[in-house]
Amino acid sequence: MANKEILLVVDVFSNEKAIEKEVVFQAIESALEMATVKRYATPIKARVEIDRKTGDYKTYRLWDVVAPNSEINGDVEFPGTQILLDVARFDNPDAQVGDMAQEEIESVEFGRIAAQTAKQVIIHKVREAERKKIVDAYKSRVGELITGVVKRIEKGSVYLDLGGHVEAYIAKEDMIPRESVRVGDRIRGYLRDVRSEPRGPQLFVSRTAPELLLALFRLEVPEVGEGLITLMGAARDPGSRAKIAVKSNDPRLDPVGACVGMRGSRVQSVSNELAGERVDIILWNPNEAQYVINAMSPAEIQSIVVDEDRHSMDLAVSTENLSQAIGRGGQNVRLATQLTGWELNVIDASKAEANSEAEANKIKDLFVRELDVDEDIAMTLVEVGFNTIEEIAYVPVSEMLEIEGFDEELVNELRSRAKDSLLISAIAAEEKIETNEPAQDLLEMEGMDKELAYELAGRGIITMDDLAEQSIDDLLSLPEMDEDRAAKLIMKAREPWFSEEKGK
Repeated sequence: MANKEILLVVDVFSNEKAIEKEVVFQAIESALEMATVKRYATPIKARVEIDRKTGDYKTYRLWDVVAPNSEINGDVEFPGTQILLDVARFDNPDAQVGDMAQEEIESVEFGRIAAQTAKQVIIHKVREAERKKIVDAYKSRVGELITGVVKRIEKGSVYLDLGGHVEAYIAKEDMIPRESVRVGDRIRGYLRDVRSEPRGPQLFVSRTAPELLLALFRLEVPEVGEGLITLMGAARDPGSRAKIAVKSNDPRLDPVGACVGMRGSRVQSVSNELAGERVDIILWNPNEAQYVINAMSPAEIQSIVVDEDRHSMDLAVSTENLSQAIGRGGQNVRLATQLTGWELNVIDASKAEANSEAEANKIKDLFVRELDVDEDIAMTLVEVGFNTIEEIAYVPVSEMLEIEGFDEELVNELRSRAKDSLLISAIAAEEKIETNEPAQDLLEMEGMDKELAYELAGRGIITMDDLAEQSIDDLLSLPEMDEDRAAKLIMKAREPWFSEEKGK
């Protein structure tokens, strides 16, 4: 069936919507298939093929080739869409179960198709193609700064017009708090995600992401684009305050001054774009303690105690600077924590000094007692950084000889006494374990055997209460112990607890 009208429709939609002709052809085929199916009283399957050059099209009725259904006397369950294998082989001897049998039928006239149905199908297909085109165009731009005009505002969320019928979505939580935005305003955002959604927005933009701050500085500071300055990270309290760390790759260039700009012009431009957000520009330092000191600016840090294991730092500041270091609502220390990646704890310098002195006296007393030395030697060991007997026993002799007033004889004697102390402590601990005997309630507990009870006692688990306080993981190191048995033993040991609570 020739139909030049189809070719005309394809040309019009393709040119107006700037999409491939094949997409429009497929949309028209779907519309013709829907019109064909509607001609039948019972559900059927249909397929339409349009010749892309002439506009001719043919219509085929389709059946799924199936095996006989024994539950319904060897017939098919859905006659309108299924055909038995034996019947299908009359026309196609090579037919197999799972194939599709087809028969050409009379085509509906394109001009008679319900106009609304055809239009809806075509528009739907066109929209799908347009949305895919947008995703493909912006997928590579994730992480970039984009600019758009506020098109509409719905319940605090903002839709941006990026031009070319492209919209971006800024969720309410991605908008800067208390920022005044009106339709027609031109604003910038950070493209954080592009997703192919069947409906709704596809380009997701943020005004609160720290990456937006970095992108704005890249735009305002040419030295960043030239590689003379590296932006090392950023932290934000959107709409209120932010910190950004910068590093110079040229020793002659002041990175902080370059980012601030002449009379603060560059940082002010960034601040204006972010609804007046105040930006602290921090000098990055490879020494993490110094980096933290810089990040806590403008607060002055008197001393730092670093805990590598917990990845935290205790920062001591004077009493009068305590509120400034913490910031309103903990803002300053929170932003510094986010920027540096360290858990920062601000403490009063006077209290820190008292705690430090108490800890030093505790260690000094330990050295006096265990090493049998006078307080002067013990305090010297504390002052140079020794905290445990193990450190004194095993630190290289050369390091201890660097201590002022320590000679080889004194160092060897201290190391010898430290090792003796450790040995005595280990023997005492072993004897304590060997002499431990399980309590009667542990021995008589259901599910317990004598060997296991003594094994537990050797580990300091003497009573049922001791066992009740353990976790499953604590018991898994015991011989022939699995999770199931460990759980049952612990729950049995905890039964008296539950009985007491119920009695109350």
